[in-house]
Amino acid sequence: MSQPSQPSPQTAEHQRLEQDRTGQRAWKRWGPYLAERAWGTVREDYSASGDAWNALPHDHARSRAYRWNEDGLLGVSDDGGRLCLALALWNGQDPILKERLYGLSGNEGNHGEDVKEYYAYLDSTPTHSYMKALYRYPQRAFPYQALLDGNRGRGKDVGEYELIDTGIFDDNRYWDIEIEYAKAAPDDLLMRVTAHNRGPQSAQLHLLPTLWFRNTWSWHPASETDSPARPRIRPDGAGRLRADHPELGARWLAFDPGSGEALLCENETNRARLYGLPNPSQTAKDGFHEYLIGGRQQAVRRDEGSKAALHVLLSVPAGESRSVQVRLSDQGLADPLADFSAVLDARKTEADAFYAALQPAALSADERNVQRQAFAGMLWSKQFYSYDVEQWLRGDPAGPAPPDERKAGRNRDWVTLHTSDVLSMPDKWEYPWFAAWDLAFHAVPLAQIDPEFAKRQLELLTREWYQHPNGQIPAYEWSFSDVNPPVHAWAALRVYQIEKKHHGRSDRAFLERLFHKLLLNFTWWVNRKDAEGRNVFQGGFLGLDNISVFDRSAPLPGGGHLEQADGTAWMGMFCLNMLKIALELAGDNSAYQDIASKFFEHFLHIARALNHLGDRLGEDSMSLWDEQDEFYYDQLRAPNGGCTRLRVRSMVGLIPLLAVETLEPADLARLPVFGARVEWLLGQRPDLANLVSRWAEPGVGNRHLLALARGHRMKRVLARMLDEGEFLSSGGVRSLSRHHDAFPYEIATEGNVNRIEYQPAESRSGLFGGNSNWRGPIWFPINYLLIESLQRFHHYYGDDFRVECPTGSGQKLTLGQTADELSRRLINLFLNDASGRRPVFGEVERFQTDPHWHDQIPFHEYFHGDTGAGLGAAHQTGWTGLVAKLLQQQGGRRGREQAAPPGSAVKDIAAES
Repeated sequence: MSQPSQPSPQTAEHQRLEQDRTGQRAWKRWGPYLAERAWGTVREDYSASGDAWNALPHDHARSRAYRWNEDGLLGVSDDGGRLCLALALWNGQDPILKERLYGLSGNEGNHGEDVKEYYAYLDSTPTHSYMKALYRYPQRAFPYQALLDGNRGRGKDVGEYELIDTGIFDDNRYWDIEIEYAKAAPDDLLMRVTAHNRGPQSAQLHLLPTLWFRNTWSWHPASETDSPARPRIRPDGAGRLRADHPELGARWLAFDPGSGEALLCENETNRARLYGLPNPSQTAKDGFHEYLIGGRQQAVRRDEGSKAALHVLLSVPAGESRSVQVRLSDQGLADPLADFSAVLDARKTEADAFYAALQPAALSADERNVQRQAFAGMLWSKQFYSYDVEQWLRGDPAGPAPPDERKAGRNRDWVTLHTSDVLSMPDKWEYPWFAAWDLAFHAVPLAQIDPEFAKRQLELLTREWYQHPNGQIPAYEWSFSDVNPPVHAWAALRVYQIEKKHHGRSDRAFLERLFHKLLLNFTWWVNRKDAEGRNVFQGGFLGLDNISVFDRSAPLPGGGHLEQADGTAWMGMFCLNMLKIALELAGDNSAYQDIASKFFEHFLHIARALNHLGDRLGEDSMSLWDEQDEFYYDQLRAPNGGCTRLRVRSMVGLIPLLAVETLEPADLARLPVFGARVEWLLGQRPDLANLVSRWAEPGVGNRHLLALARGHRMKRVLARMLDEGEFLSSGGVRSLSRHHDAFPYEIATEGNVNRIEYQPAESRSGLFGGNSNWRGPIWFPINYLLIESLQRFHHYYGDDFRVECPTGSGQKLTLGQTADELSRRLINLFLNDASGRRPVFGEVERFQTDPHWHDQIPFHEYFHGDTGAGLGAAHQTGWTGLVAKLLQQQGGRRGREQAAPPGSAVKDIAAES
């Protein structure tokens, strides 16, 4: 059980969070749990080839009922994804009713899949009592074909052809569509849509707030006794629709009866359009599209359906705005719109109060805006995710039998995975599915505002309906068996520490549950990824996609295998995280002292393998540390036993820095069994102690250091990392050294030359889909871990240990100051510089200079290695949302420095959470 909360800011939103946490009121039952894209996903792919993009393309999405999830434009749903509310638009010119965001599939974009729309998540509270988002809709016909042709005609060596490149916004003929949601009660949701005409002339807009049920009934024969009952939506008097669901009960959608007309249809596949077959019902999913754009009166009904919309036609003069209000409630309110504005304004004011209590006073207005939008993006990126792999492989009773090829295809070994949960997504359009290591990073900034949700996310992936019986944590739906870095233990410990410090609760039950499941995962790593028992770990691409000269997840040319510096270092970090958790739990249960000593010893053996691989008796191998270059490298072990060091200066060689922890004297004093075991082990194996732990040299506060990279090697790796000619850029640490711009690395195998060079922007190859690039750009997750590691090193070494930063500058900084410098560089990607330009916007002048665009911050997947311009997925406020945590740290530190007496020391960040 969690300990009782300590006094904390008691804003209305804090009270809602507490009511939800204790089960008094389910404030999170409704939220932004609707995907931005369900088409082109693995879940909806029932093909023999496994080509998910073509199995259900964008052109089918408006007409075909989804099997597993729904999508919509900036919408909401209940936490079971049963009833959805979103927006549809038509400008009178488009060939398609705008019910969902458009983008190119992985096969169509010159750098893989990419959403070709502009939208922003502007605000949200953790309980979604208030939310705000913005969508930009052109007033002319949306350029679907131009975007498709423009990108297909480009090679991988040039940038992507974006919506703004088509010129459709040049004369400001577009709508800013502002969507706000507010809760009067847990099951009483208000939606206000405001259309701002930014154009030079009056314009018309068809606006359709749309309510519909996820189709759960078409997949079972109607004769089955357990076939789900079909939910219905029917008119219920003037200005009201009633939606009845066998599980949710009754809900009412209320609106101004004079604002427009109510339309109804079925959320069922239009078989006639897609397959030339008769439709089972009079209307289909695309009924509103057919009615408005096709002019087919019979495409909609007025009496009942499973999908409904309020059709409003707005005429808005140039520069003016018009709003539409609807209210979805579990009560048939007598006058549902009477207090609408008062409730919405109150929730907005409460959202301001919540963030005012959270954000450090020392943050500037620009920094506050960036942090609040980072949190908004993370909160909007929650999604209901449904996927029963066994059912998916077998097919549905009412559907055709799946092709035999699927029995040997994707995810066939994951029949125990059965998800039906709200999960934190990397990006609800480009990545509308959970990713294991992404989610671990999401949990850390989320813990600042909603630790219960952060803990739930980490717990879910280790529950028996996610985690494989063999202990593996599922990676992502394209291949659950892919291997992501083992960062869940780190995330669990950090979330525990953040909740303890900032929310006054030490949830040891959470930590203990995660620890036991992570023991299974640790064992899986040891048994599956260290086949030779040498404490040298593989793992394939390990989330770093194209970072190697080879595809590390594919069979290597000429056979053999890679001995991976990053795989081995990740396991060293995993050991230390588990050690720290065990020590924390040992405070209540001394049995954990034994397992803490096990992880201590295992860490030492991993450290020996990383730094002195060839020292074992009878072993002919090289160390993963290169004395000549003073850097860590992967090496290729051939079938004949020969080794080739892959001299690629990449983040692979920086990851050993991440495995660092300090042990406090108090830890050893209060845990005598652990302390005695450690002293015995180090007395028996002084070679191991001298290699990594500096056990005989206590640091500041007499604490001890455990690190894979000892003092000299750590300094030499940092010299490269902090060199602006290699890794250090104005926006953070690059994923590949700029050294490889002038000196590409090449290796010849089987008559072919494999080559890797510095590529600071998008990938120039199709490796891993070609939609991400680890050959030069800046990525937040590893940068964030490097900052934390520098803080821990500083916690041990103190202020007397200094490094040159940047390398060659003559400026000597403590490791804590170096961490601060990296933090500032990452934060500055989003902030206005001295000329009022944000690096994230690159050279797009409208973004940089138009006041309607400039302060809406995109949190990209990665960033240009030289300029800091945003690249990849544009709404990756999953791990890029870590900037919110950096801002919290830097703002807090700045405030303490301002308040401290002159000459007094400020506690280092590593001592905090």
